[in-house]
Amino acid sequence: MKSLVNQYFPSLENVTEAAKTLRGVSQETPLMLNLYLSEKFGSNIFLKREDLQVVRSYKIRGAYNKISSLNEEEKKRGVVCASAGNHAQGVAFSCCKLGIHGHIFMPTTTPKQKIQQVKMFGKNFVEVVLEGDTYDDASHLAHLFCSAQNKVYVHPFDDEKIIEGQATVGLEIIAQAQQPIDYLFIPIGGGGLAAGVSTVFKRLSPNTKIIGVEPEGAPSMKTSLDNGQNTTLECIDKFVDGASVKRVGDKTFAICRENLDAMITVPEGKVCKVLLNLYNKSAMVVEPAGALSVAALKLFENEIKEKNIVCILSGGNSDISRTEEIRERALLYSGLKHYFIIRFPQRSGALKEFVEDILGPDDDITHFEYTKKHNREKGPALIGIEIKHKSDFEPLIKRMKDKDFFGEYLNEKPDLFQFLI
Repeated sequence: MKSLVNQYFPSLENVTEAAKTLRGVSQETPLMLNLYLSEKFGSNIFLKREDLQVVRSYKIRGAYNKISSLNEEEKKRGVVCASAGNHAQGVAFSCCKLGIHGHIFMPTTTPKQKIQQVKMFGKNFVEVVLEGDTYDDASHLAHLFCSAQNKVYVHPFDDEKIIEGQATVGLEIIAQAQQPIDYLFIPIGGGGLAAGVSTVFKRLSPNTKIIGVEPEGAPSMKTSLDNGQNTTLECIDKFVDGASVKRVGDKTFAICRENLDAMITVPEGKVCKVLLNLYNKSAMVVEPAGALSVAALKLFENEIKEKNIVCILSGGNSDISRTEEIRERALLYSGLKHYFIIRFPQRSGALKEFVEDILGPDDDITHFEYTKKHNREKGPALIGIEIKHKSDFEPLIKRMKDKDFFGEYLNEKPDLFQFLI
């Protein structure tokens, strides 16, 4: 098995050549010490700012390295790719830069901001096709189209040239670091970034512990590593759209299985909390997938004290229309937002009693749905309450029960919660 795996590993020579190819195309993004995170965790926390690329993610590296490696006949045929957004932007930019026509398949759930960016970068050289609900759906249709039209498929992660391009992130980190790196946290979707960067580190910084990070709702790499074989998930949570795939690459799985020291998942709510903190504390706009590496730090809080840590921020293509959803998920995860079905007595003054006698001084009603029906003794209301401190929750519940207002607590009933909220 070892010899089979080794054929997938990018050589340092090829990665160095990729770095030369990318000069003047991709940015050498900064490795920045983050004072807020460093103080919080008692460590030196450095952020590799791939969100500052021209397409606002590292994906430009692999896409350009792959497309520029095509021969003239392949370039004339044109390229096809499938992507949830960031790879699409990298391919679009590369097509325009190299004068090659491309068809880009994207899930219908892709944020509008990413679709618009793809069209802007690709100009007249790309055609965007919206198909399927997930990346995997779009990928299946893109492969069918590619075969029918005899074009070249540019895979977002499971391709040697893609992996070599993404590996240049690792070369830059090692060149920029002024002291040995103890821990490296890498976000994982399909695994191209982790496969490339981990290979560079295993050869040039073998003492660094490499941690792969996935969203809890799409643990395709972790599941595969636990099972000992690449495994396709039946369903996934698509919230962290840049890192939510049902199946990682066969090549990337083989490499990550050899290189990663640990593979973990973080809840989507935790990711949202980190997104808000990065914005509020460091004025950084990062997309959900880009925040995965920082969201993982809490799980290693004791291990990383007084260590040198690097977190790769993989992208910054955040759709402003998702801000309220991100805030909502962060509050739910932090235990500060709660939804209830409240049984109101069908009499005047019941709402006033609820506000004055049930709510605490810092509690705020953020959602309220109620219709009065005279033929019932009590009428249900759907209420969302935001509290200031997590410790305020139990007293709130006690007051509801003591005054006979309590009905259903929806946060613990996900099926009903998703239906009503």
